[in-house]
Amino acid sequence: MATLDLDTDASHSSHFRYRELKESVPPDVIMVPMGGHDGTRDAVDLQLTSAVEEAERAIESGIHPELISSGSSGSYFVKHSNNRIIGVFKPKDEEPYGQRNPKWGKRIQRLCCPCCFGRSCVVLNQGYLSEAGASLVDQSLQLNVVPKTQVVKLASPAFNYSALDRATSRTKKTLRTRMPKLGRHFSRVELPLKVGSFQLFVEGYHDAQHWLRRFETTPLPEPAARRFQNQFERLVILDYITRNTDRTHSNWLIKCEREDDCTAQDTEAKLRSRALSPSSSLSISSSSSVSSSSSSSSPILISIAAIDNGLAFPFKHPDAWRTYPFHWAWLPQANEPFSKEIVDSILPLISDMNFVQDLTQSLEKLFQTDDNFDSEIFEAQMSVMRGQILNLAQALRDRKSPFQLVQMPPVVVQRHRNFPFSATPSHSPRLSRLDSVGEETLTQKFLTRYPIFSRF
Repeated sequence: MATLDLDTDASHSSHFRYRELKESVPPDVIMVPMGGHDGTRDAVDLQLTSAVEEAERAIESGIHPELISSGSSGSYFVKHSNNRIIGVFKPKDEEPYGQRNPKWGKRIQRLCCPCCFGRSCVVLNQGYLSEAGASLVDQSLQLNVVPKTQVVKLASPAFNYSALDRATSRTKKTLRTRMPKLGRHFSRVELPLKVGSFQLFVEGYHDAQHWLRRFETTPLPEPAARRFQNQFERLVILDYITRNTDRTHSNWLIKCEREDDCTAQDTEAKLRSRALSPSSSLSISSSSSVSSSSSSSSPILISIAAIDNGLAFPFKHPDAWRTYPFHWAWLPQANEPFSKEIVDSILPLISDMNFVQDLTQSLEKLFQTDDNFDSEIFEAQMSVMRGQILNLAQALRDRKSPFQLVQMPPVVVQRHRNFPFSATPSHSPRLSRLDSVGEETLTQKFLTRYPIFSRF
């Protein structure tokens, strides 16, 4: 019988130092309620806030973020003071179509091929809000597949600033040194803070394609396969509700390891956190290989991390050239009906109109932090999300599979204020009244225009 050979040399356990949160949260963190439907979660996640504070201290000590070479935007590995990566920061103005994007690919596309510029269904330069919004949806539904993400402000010379910004900062520093009376009137002499999304870094994961190829040749044991199916369905629910237009196998991650390896890594992480020095840490690869060889039959633990959620929350369904399909829909796991566990935990939430309303209000508070917030565009985004939730609820009731879910006709659920009850256009086959909430009426509208290409 074939056994799954786990390569654990790259598996490091994530660890963050916890400490009490000060009475005043650092001003560089934009606080947005991230609580679930029951209101039990704190408005500001302590773990993420602690990581941001650690990153700020590291920058002050000269350990700056590192530009990620892959991708089409300015994304940065943010480091701890011991030079360990603790997060990923994506500034708004360095997004694929931002003015300060350090990658040249999108600039060339913008200049030479404006007709194919961006996704026509997604709001440009709103990726950082989409990243945080996906985390909010994940926590509200208790899916736990998105690394915790929040909107923050950071500044570092490693970021891509204009020459004017850098010259202004240098001038202010010079004036403060030579003319202290004048310099003390400057509210800020450092480089300007950049707003963006900060996501906790997850260690020990590989891109999905790496493990999916392994699973084809060496299937998972039954308990691990059930765990993977459960995690996979959580990814499906997240992507479908947010209508992620960029879910390929390169931007969701899988972590697969044996239970004994986790114990060894936890021990190593505790020792490393005490020393706070990379040179004093144990060899993770050697400890993992020993535990793996000594107990090859230990249970396999498998987890999924849904990263790169910056192209979600479209304001309309794709209806031009491309469909932007979910690539997981072609996996064998997508042909399995949703499990009873997922149905029992998710269906009661998304069937509750109060829960959906609370979720949209939380997202609105998040999106309103953007200077270019447009209430009409946001309402269009929520219309798409409500339609996705409507389809998902029906699919869960019918115990459909993820593949059958994505085959359902796209629908938007629009909200109308003070809509005359008798004037609801129920005669239209494409537009019908769904429900009424107070003085608001919800109507559903099916998509009548479809993209030319459906496979990409």
